[in-house]
This record gives sequence, structure tokens and C-alpha cells, in this order.
Amino acid sequence: MTEPDDVDLGRVWVGVAAQVWRRRPGPVERLAGRLLRSAGLARALVTTPSLLLGWVIATVVVLAAGVLATRGTGTPYVALCAPAVAAAGIAYAYGPGIDPAWELSCSMAVSDRLVLLVRALAVFGLNALLGLGASVASGTATAVTFGWLVPMTAVCALALAAATLARSANAGVAAGVAGWVITVLSGRVAAGRMTAAVTEAALVVPYLTVAACCAAVALFATRLTREAS
Repeated sequence: MTEPDDVDLGRVWVGVAAQVWRRRPGPVERLAGRLLRSAGLARALVTTPSLLLGWVIATVVVLAAGVLATRGTGTPYVALCAPAVAAAGIAYAYGPGIDPAWELSCSMAVSDRLVLLVRALAVFGLNALLGLGASVASGTATAVTFGWLVPMTAVCALALAAATLARSANAGVAAGVAGWVITVLSGRVAAGRMTAAVTEAALVVPYLTVAACCAAVALFATRLTREAS
């Protein structure tokens, strides 16, 4: 099927973009715009897929199930589930195919890396707060409550690196969840308990190393994305 000669697709796209960006900003977007000093960056932030209401509700439901399981069994399932849930949210925070503002973000003067940073920090911060609240509600020990924040950082960085490098949110989720499952099972085999992945102090340095390396990969992949576009 060929394009009609009298159709200017460039003008059509400009019209579509104008309709999308003409939406009046809500209070959250206005606040984000003041904090970030960029209306475009604020719009990119509030359209983050894993910050939308449906995704947040799903996250709350998963962590609530973890609270009930923790209370019923004594095993801190919240600490074991939170890194995987956060990794999925990070993977679905940025990239083609899942981001309604992806094409518009690529055309913005704001760099991809800045959009990536703001979205990732917002998703990570929200998931960290939800996870901490769930840990407190489940009555787990303080050491376990805060012990999963470092591995959560590493798993999120792994998911983000895979998602940006493969340009696929599903690939990021698979990498993050698989990495965390392997870590938990390895801790179970080595130390004889499920919580070893979030309680062993010796794992802090490896977690931080993985997080730093994966963050570098994500930044490199975003640079390639901008050059390709």
C-alpha cells in the first residue's frame, strides 16, 4: 500500500504531537515541572508506564501478598519480593514499545540520559517507599528491612541495563528477575537459608559493583539510542 501524494506525514505527526502535549498538566506534573525546571521533562516523568496508577496498584497488591505470607510463615517474603518487583518497574520505565511518550521524548531537547535518570530514580524511590512500608507492616527485623535496599539497587540496575541494551522491557524484566532468583537460590544453597541474599554483609560490595557496572552499560546504551535516532 503506497502513500497518497497529497498527504504530508510530517505535518500529520506534528499535529498528533501537538494534541498529546496540549493536555493540561495536573498538580503532580506542575509540581514536577517546578522541581525539574522543565515542562517537557515533567511530562515525560508523569507518563512513565510504571508510575501510572494501574502499575502502582499492582505493586501494592504484590507487596501486600508478601506481607500476609511473611506474617503467616515467618519468612521475610517482602524483602525477597521487593527487589524483583522494583526491577520490573525499572525495566518498564523507559524504552520503545512500552512508553507512550517515547517518540516525543526522542524529539525533545532534553537528553535521553536525563529522562532515564529522572524516571529511574522516581520509580526506584516509589518502590523503595512501598517496600519499606510493607516490611514495617509485616513486622520483619530491621536488619532485613533495610538489607534488601542494596541488592534492590543492583537488581534494578541489571534490569535497566538489559532493557536499554536490548531495547526491550521484557528482556529487562527477565534479566532482573532471573538474576535475583539465582542470587536467592545460591544464598539458600551456600548458607542454608533463604534470607542470605539480603542479610549477608559480605554481599554488599558485589551488589554495589554490579550496580555500578550495569549503570554504566545503561548510560552507554542510551547514548547509542540517541545516535541511532
